[in-house]
Amino acid sequence: MNSEEFREFGKAAIDFIADYVDNIRERPVLPSVEPGYLASLVPGEMPEEGEDWRHIMRDMNTVIMPGITHWQSPQFNAYFPTGSSYPSIVGDMLSGAFGLIGFSWLSSPACTELEVLVMNWLGKALGLPEEFLNCSPGPGGGIIQSTASEATLVSILVAKRKMINHWQSKNPSLTENDIRNKLVAYTSDQSNSSVEKSAIIGDVPVRQLRSDDNGVLRGDALLTAVKEDLAKGLIPCCLIATLGTTGTCAFDNLEELGPICQEYNIWLHVDAAYAGSALLLPEYAHLKRGLEYVDSFDFNTHKWLLVNFDCSAMWVKDANHLMNAFFIDRVYLKHTDAPMNTQSPDYMRCQPCKTLLNL
Repeated sequence: MNSEEFREFGKAAIDFIADYVDNIRERPVLPSVEPGYLASLVPGEMPEEGEDWRHIMRDMNTVIMPGITHWQSPQFNAYFPTGSSYPSIVGDMLSGAFGLIGFSWLSSPACTELEVLVMNWLGKALGLPEEFLNCSPGPGGGIIQSTASEATLVSILVAKRKMINHWQSKNPSLTENDIRNKLVAYTSDQSNSSVEKSAIIGDVPVRQLRSDDNGVLRGDALLTAVKEDLAKGLIPCCLIATLGTTGTCAFDNLEELGPICQEYNIWLHVDAAYAGSALLLPEYAHLKRGLEYVDSFDFNTHKWLLVNFDCSAMWVKDANHLMNAFFIDRVYLKHTDAPMNTQSPDYMRCQPCKTLLNL
């Protein structure tokens, strides 16, 4: 495909998208196809040559569209929403055109600096404590993850590494395995299933603590569990609290949970994937109580904020813990190190992987 064909294809695709959005409420939300419907409509083997884009657009209408569940329909109420908007769609196009990976300032100055600035804008708009912002004097900062699930996994891995380093500094004779085998994490019985999956991947056992009658995780439940585990010789490692649970949109009580986490050196991560956007509104300012105790905070812009999937905003109070957890020393990755609280942070050392997302 040359540039002229791309212009034609692109215009046709944009017209297709605009027509789809304009008429989406007229479509049945659920498709009427049966499992396996697609196999008889596409070639059984990979084509030797690509098709003309006009054929592709025809297939979009006759082959793909009949099997689409229309998540953007105003009548779709099955799951938490996923955002979409024309500006975000165009942002996806521009991002795809650049085709870069913004893991450090040198890899893409504009991409890296824009992420810093946008995360500061968003953090201020949410009313997060100053310590979470790149523009603060401390080592905190924001970073875009793909999903809240990834942010939870990152937090568990960071908490795990932090606790291993802490115990080895106190007792150098302890091996990493000695400490790993004693670590335990906590979450509510109302937390998202992704917390359990992240704990499995992170190889940290997680205890689901009973919430109260309103679906809220309270301090007494956490304190009881921590004392039980300490008596067993275990090491409390991290707590994943939720602001906006999947079942009832309950908010765990950070004002009770936070002091306990501080007392017992437990990493406190807040999963605000769904309801975190509400913190933008002054009338929900009371929901921010207890954020001063939090070590990491994440919410999905691809839910309420009309950003296309996937784009999840995460902040940490001390990014040094992230950089320590994911530091890999390779010759081909050498560059000037820069902490998160600068205009040129080293995002490569702050997460398992880094891509250019919607900014």
